[in-house]
Amino acid sequence: MRHLLALALAVVVVVAPALAQNKPAAKAPTAVMTLDNGGVITLEFFPADAPKHVENFIKLARAGFYDHQRFHRVEPGFVVQIGDPQSKTLPMNAPGMGTGGPGYTIKAEFNKRPFERGILGMARKNDPDSAGSQFYIMLGAAGHLNGQYTAFGRVVSGMDVVDKIKVGDRVKTVKIN
Repeated sequence: MRHLLALALAVVVVVAPALAQNKPAAKAPTAVMTLDNGGVITLEFFPADAPKHVENFIKLARAGFYDHQRFHRVEPGFVVQIGDPQSKTLPMNAPGMGTGGPGYTIKAEFNKRPFERGILGMARKNDPDSAGSQFYIMLGAAGHLNGQYTAFGRVVSGMDVVDKIKVGDRVKTVKIN
């Protein structure tokens, strides 16, 4: 009886990891951002690298937080940025534009993802744990951000749309798939 139990345990120890490897990888969550001008940007997230940031973005998007916001920052060759709820109603040159958020912050999740063209990064203040809702899309590589900001996703289609974004361009909707 002991030999049978030992054999069964040995089979489980050997076979279980092999079965787990045959399991298909979980599909990364995605979002479709549609701009008022008709442009469409598809985003893919990195839940293994920044789970709380991905969860936060998805929660905000599902609540309509990003709908009708405008891009308040465009730095050619560097980033386009969105996520300040004040951009829905205030003029783009209003004092404090670019300082708004969801009313809470989340802890940084620095990871090994390099900040290269198409990467989504969370904007923050000097405090690494001050991110909330503002994020940026990289227009080019910026190695100085690596390990200093949280990379939580990437653009999988629509970089041609991102390249044309101007300050004040409005997002119609962000839908999570």
